[in-house]
Order: sequence, then structure tokens, then C-alpha cells
Amino acid sequence: MLLSSFLASSPAGAQVDLSTLDRDMPGEPTRLLVLGSVHLNALPKGFERDSLQPLLDKLAAFKPDVITIEAISGEQCDLVARHPTIYKPEDIAQYCGNADAARAATGLDVPAAIAEARRLLSQWPDSPTPEQRRRLAAVFMAANEKPSAVVQWLQLPEAERRAGDGLEEALVAALQKSVQYNNENYAIGAVLAARLGLQRLHLVDDHTGDNIDVADGAAYGRAVQRAWSAAEAAAKPMRDRQAALSKSGDMLALYRYINRPDVLQLAIESDFGAALRDRSPERYGRLYVAGWEARNLRMVANIRSAFRERPGARVLSIVGSSHKPWFDAWLGQMQGVELVDAEQALK
Repeated sequence: MLLSSFLASSPAGAQVDLSTLDRDMPGEPTRLLVLGSVHLNALPKGFERDSLQPLLDKLAAFKPDVITIEAISGEQCDLVARHPTIYKPEDIAQYCGNADAARAATGLDVPAAIAEARRLLSQWPDSPTPEQRRRLAAVFMAANEKPSAVVQWLQLPEAERRAGDGLEEALVAALQKSVQYNNENYAIGAVLAARLGLQRLHLVDDHTGDNIDVADGAAYGRAVQRAWSAAEAAAKPMRDRQAALSKSGDMLALYRYINRPDVLQLAIESDFGAALRDRSPERYGRLYVAGWEARNLRMVANIRSAFRERPGARVLSIVGSSHKPWFDAWLGQMQGVELVDAEQALK
């Protein structure tokens, strides 16, 4: 009773102001650029990797010290594999690779490989030898962190891209295949990291937050699809423009377009806003958005962890463009962090 009386008399919306907490912080702020991305594997047939070069040049000019990507870390893949009744193996298989071959080659399971990668990076020389790069690549493969293994692989001279030092032929073949993927984690993230001399990527995606438990999955899917269909007409001009830019091959123009605030606003209104208007008795649309927000919260926490020991670093987060509004909103509240305008960075 006393609590309810207190709450009733308190000013509505009164909160602690965190926005100026870092006003007297010494040193440079962490500058963080969230790049909303298309999924390259969904682009029209005929997409040329060379068309990414102008975009890569813009991102290289930002000079990130830390790059995060939308991929599940080896640590989380190991976690969910231990809970098959909670996280269905058939669902997780599409996000988590199989590290058995790398484990056999290195003798390291995922936890041991994660620890070994950290140890190697803590002692990493300014001028690593090819043997050291191959060894770290093998360890990253055993840690189920293939994008970081590709970063090491791309920094090897062509003649040194071979088996050895824990990289067996099967692992070499997997790396060579990954280099050719039409996937932004590799074609943008790994290529840029190698170009800048970084040693790894930080995998920050999460699929524990959106592991929604519904009794009737088919009904859930139909409800969300109905909501999207209702918003389709309003979103059509935006989607048509994006499709035209995709077909044109001008990737820099495409990325400039999808990172515009007005385009992002329309995109999320026709997706998550539409879902929130779902009138199913089970409120399926709200479940969908709740899972989306829980996923994004955990991804943002993973990004924050990626640079927590790097005050003043420059951070690039590459993520599907639908995530960008949430990333900007929440990362912009972090102490000592200054968001970089993607429109300006891509100008």
C-alpha cells in the first residue's frame, strides 16, 4: 500500500539522467559506426565481388580497430549445443558450423581452442610468421570462429596459403571456399580486417534471445506473415528502389540508400511496426518483436564486450540493416561511446 501510494505521487517518467555521465571523461571517446548491410547471398545473380571495392574504401577510411559481424560465436554455439531440448539442433545447424575436423587436427575442443586463441593473441608479435598465422587460423577453426580464421588466411602470402601448423587439407579447402562466399561477414568483414592488419573479427550475433516457445508454430508464422502482407503496399516503393540498386551493381549507392534514416524507418515500420498491430488473440506479433528485441539487446551487449578493454577504439559493426535502428539507439546510450553517422561515413 505504501509503495503504491509512493508510486502514485512520483512524477511520471522521472529517471536518472545518464546522458552526461561521461562529460568529464578524459581521453578520446570510442567512435562506433553501425553499417546496415544487405545479405549478399540474397543479391541477384551476377553480383560481382569487385563492386564492393568503393564501399570497402569508405570503411577503410574510418580505420576501425575492432570489427564486429552478425555471426554466432563459437562460445555460443558450444553453449546451445549443450542444451538440445531448449535449442533445436536443426535450427542451430544453420548458424553454427561443425568444428570436428579442426578439433581432430589441433586436439582442441571449442572451449580449449577459445582459450588458446586468447593466449596466442595476448602474445601476438608485430610481424607474425606464416607458421604463426597458420597456427592461429587452425585454432580459430577449432574454436568454431571461421571468419577470424579467414582473416589470418587472407594475410598469408599466396605461397604460404597451404596446409601445415595444424591446418590440414580439409581445413585449407574450407578456408579457400569461405574466401569466395557471397556473405558480408567474409566479403566485407574479413576482407576489410585483413586489409587493415587486424587479427580477428568479433562474432556478436545471438539466437538465444529470439528462441521463442510457442505451442503452434504454424499459427505464429501465419499471423506474422499476415501482418507483413498488410504493410506490403506502403513498403513497395522502398523495396523496388533497393532491388533496382542491387541489380545495378552500384554497391556503394545501395549501402548509402539502406542506411538512410527515412529508409530504415519505413523498413522497420513495415516489419516490426506491422507485427505489433497483429490482432491475433495470442498476440503473436508482440512475441515476434519481443524475441527480436531480446536478440538485439544481447547482440549490443556482445558488441560492448568486444571493445570494453579498448577505450577510445574505433569500432565498426556490420549487421543486417534491420538491426541498425536498435543498435544505434542502445549503443548510443553507452558511456564513453560516440556514434558515427553512417550517411557521412559513406558520403
